[in-house]
Amino acid sequence: MNEFELIARLTKSLPTNPNVVIGAGDDCAVLDFGLPDKWLLFKTDAIVEGVHFTKDTPPEKIGRKALARALSDIAAMAGTPTAALVTIALPQKFDVKFVEAIYDGMRALAQKHGVAIVGGETTTNPERILISIALLGFVPRGKAVLRSGAKTGDAIFVTAELGGSLAGKHLEFEPRLAEARWLAENFPIHAMIDLSDGLAGDLRHILKASRVGAELLKTAIPISRAAKEISRNRACQSAADPPTHVGGYKPAFVAALTEGEDFELLFTVVGADAVKLLDAWKKQFPKLRLSCIGKITADEGITI
Repeated sequence: MNEFELIARLTKSLPTNPNVVIGAGDDCAVLDFGLPDKWLLFKTDAIVEGVHFTKDTPPEKIGRKALARALSDIAAMAGTPTAALVTIALPQKFDVKFVEAIYDGMRALAQKHGVAIVGGETTTNPERILISIALLGFVPRGKAVLRSGAKTGDAIFVTAELGGSLAGKHLEFEPRLAEARWLAENFPIHAMIDLSDGLAGDLRHILKASRVGAELLKTAIPISRAAKEISRNRACQSAADPPTHVGGYKPAFVAALTEGEDFELLFTVVGADAVKLLDAWKKQFPKLRLSCIGKITADEGITI
């Protein structure tokens, strides 16, 4: 059983109540507490030493990544983050200065996005560090962008370039909060998600939720320079000098499709708006690439 099958099994009969607009199955839970102009967004995310970072990772980057992952999910709903709780689990023999530096990384990113860190929990965990972030945000009432709204004929877009996590982008990425809000305010975005599990995996989340398929244009998929360089270097390694990356050598295009933790926005919009959106984007975000990489189809699955 893989992660997504386990999630589906665990969430199929969870309790709910009248405050729940959207429960498990999207980037954030959407809750209605009767505020006249907004819904609340609720998200939790965790990172684990040895899985999401190593013992050699600078502590400030560990803390930054822990919060940035949750911020990216708020962005995927076109929301605005507001307050976070931090749970950190530490080995019994921990370095106080190292832990303080983790919080320095979280603090800097929180201040940048106007997020209050309002408490949390400390506990012990044998051998490795674990950090869990619970994050609240808000979105204008009725304006949360879900995974389930993609429609046949929609154009599929992705921000920036993909495959950069191979070269450390997963520690330094910028949550696309401002970009997502601008999109939702200016165009009827049908579906959106952040790329945490790779383009192919996260696109399938949209397709499953929307009950549609997708056709991707291989030459349009933006591949990062880092992914291309790493791919070339690995291809040149001899059998006597095997790749050191877990999972071995992957061509750059495959890495762009399958390597997770790019944390870019993947979204769909009515095809007739594609050119208009690209033109407006270039004026609003001239330094950030936006690519139309395909279209939504009626037939299920992904074709390239």
